[in-house]
Amino acid sequence: MTERADIIVVGAGIMGCSIAYHLSERQAGQIVVLERDRIARGSTAAAAGGVRLQFSTATNIELSKRSMDVWENFEELFGTEIGLHQHGYLLLLTDDEQVPVFQENLRLQQTLDVPARWLSPDDVRALNPAVRTDDVIGATFCPRDGWCDPYSATMGFAGAARRNGVDIRQDSQVTSILRDGDRITGVEIGDDVIEADLVILCTGPHTSFVARTANVEIPIQPFRRMSFTTKPFPDVPSTIPFTVEFARGLYVHPEGPGFLFGMGDPDEPSSLNDTVDDAWMMTTIEALCDRFPPFINAAVHTGWAGFYEITPDDNPALGYVDDVDGLIVAAGFSGHGFMQGPAIGTCIAELVLDGEARAVDITAFSPGRFNEGRLAQERNVI
Repeated sequence: MTERADIIVVGAGIMGCSIAYHLSERQAGQIVVLERDRIARGSTAAAAGGVRLQFSTATNIELSKRSMDVWENFEELFGTEIGLHQHGYLLLLTDDEQVPVFQENLRLQQTLDVPARWLSPDDVRALNPAVRTDDVIGATFCPRDGWCDPYSATMGFAGAARRNGVDIRQDSQVTSILRDGDRITGVEIGDDVIEADLVILCTGPHTSFVARTANVEIPIQPFRRMSFTTKPFPDVPSTIPFTVEFARGLYVHPEGPGFLFGMGDPDEPSSLNDTVDDAWMMTTIEALCDRFPPFINAAVHTGWAGFYEITPDDNPALGYVDDVDGLIVAAGFSGHGFMQGPAIGTCIAELVLDGEARAVDITAFSPGRFNEGRLAQERNVI
């Protein structure tokens, strides 16, 4: 079967649903979203839910600021409760070499009206009494940061997009992107074809594989990340910030009656393995108890694995692909995609309909920068 659409969005995570919604708000035509699994079941579902303004590049700060305005008003805008908790992000520094980097980041954040500040170890203990601070040099903290529920947020965008007439098809895996010379012509889904002049890839950790079906190389690699939750645990206040020991990438924040925690394995190679590694779970638990000693009395409730979609500079490929007419990519966010979903939707809709993103200048993240050697390194990656 062959059919026709104006725009095809591949992927129904936070990016695909937000982009489809924002395009539909501007009546961009017939929009079809194709999801290989179910809405919000990929990387979005496995996200820790963090939303923060503390970044080291102006583009990321502006994207997060615009997104935070949406997160703070999401229920009013979309009629969906997302469980936003703005207890702040507390970034702990234990390495002398990190201090000047984070102080420079802090100066940039403050010039862009981010209410972040530098904390002493005493300040850290006041915010999170569970932290062991004997080797903590300092920390940065932004009270506007926090976390929310990625599934509810994505379903909010998906529902609004559907009300606007967007056709979201689940269990519809794109097997090939079709092109005629330098022009995109549509996609294949098994034996079926949907023709379109514009295809937008929001395929997260699968992006490089999907792009290659159109002979396009995008340097995005999937890396497994595992998260765990504790059983109800009253020994640590449920009001602590989203706390990160930056050197190890160890994080913890309240989640329901317990806590959510995790830590990336820097030595694990790229793969699409989404099973939980019991050995790494134990390593993560040991690190959690080392940095936050009260958790030695906690019990693990459950765990899961998802993916970071990582690029050479830890920033997304965002915009039109060079030398291919009609292919846009919005992927490779390296762990900070969910939190920027609202702004990305706005920017991509503007790029399609106005010829440029006006809400936030995203040219620094253009996919062509990798071939040009024009990297935009993000230093606040957890």
